Amino acid sequence: MMELGTFVASRCEKLQAPSYLNLSLSILILVGILVSYLPQHYRIIARGTSEGISPYFILLGTTSGTSSFASILVLPASRADVACCKTVSSFECFAGLLGIAQVGVQWFCFAIILLLFLIFFPRNPVLPQTTAVKPPTWRTALGVAFICLAHGLLVILISAWFGFSKQHYMGTLANVLGVMSASLACVQYFPQIWTTYQLGHVGSLSIPMMVIQTPGSFVWAASLAVRLGKEGWSIWGVYLVTGCLQGCLLVMGIYFELQARKAGNDFETDATARLLADNTLQADFLETDDEGNTVVENGGRTERTPLLSNRGK
Repeated sequence: MMELGTFVASRCEKLQAPSYLNLSLSILILVGILVSYLPQHYRIIARGTSEGISPYFILLGTTSGTSSFASILVLPASRADVACCKTVSSFECFAGLLGIAQVGVQWFCFAIILLLFLIFFPRNPVLPQTTAVKPPTWRTALGVAFICLAHGLLVILISAWFGFSKQHYMGTLANVLGVMSASLACVQYFPQIWTTYQLGHVGSLSIPMMVIQTPGSFVWAASLAVRLGKEGWSIWGVYLVTGCLQGCLLVMGIYFELQARKAGNDFETDATARLLADNTLQADFLETDDEGNTVVENGGRTERTPLLSNRGK
């Protein structure tokens, strides 16, 4: 194994000769990650509900992101790059840490989705009894938040312990966290794919987000592979997997949207009408019948309820 001092010196030398093509691509990816999540944040807030988003998709996505972020932080190459910032210029340091920043921003943006999922969780779902989808309960949502928090704290404690007492095994820890992240990412989209399939509509899931992220995942994986090499396979491999699965969800979502337009069902109009009703009708609420038409009933409700219309299966 290469001596630590020699390894750090080699990383510093590499940082002092940055590839401007890879630097430009890395900055573009960083901005793209941030921008790609904004449609999802906006959609949940604008619709006033997180209905249609699977809590297990949120759980797996958050824990996968946490593991991936921790993996790149404890990776020896990343730690060496951070150490090099004491000797290289600010620009070279910035260029060298873009990979860490990318994963960190991705984790932060998904954590915001978790927060919005809880804030706008529909407490009293009114999905028709004939639907095959069992709406998640508030207890399930709280359980997801608790597990995500506990997982994050556990990863921090384990990483800190290895950092202080088992530094020679940090590379192994990075791979374990990376494999954990990849494993969670591999199954992350299956609950959401199933939920979307059963609903026959994307709900509060953002199609523009997936349009940006699906090809972006492959570009990001390539950028990280160039930066981290084979040693970082457990990190950039995650984005290859998620890109493929997110692409499947995107195709399904677009198909349902096109089918809804052909059938004359305007789900977004129904959603907007519902939000207006919450502000102007007070105790009244809107829901849709089996044909997708808006129906006004006096149900005396004051909490947010799902906006999706039922699709017969």
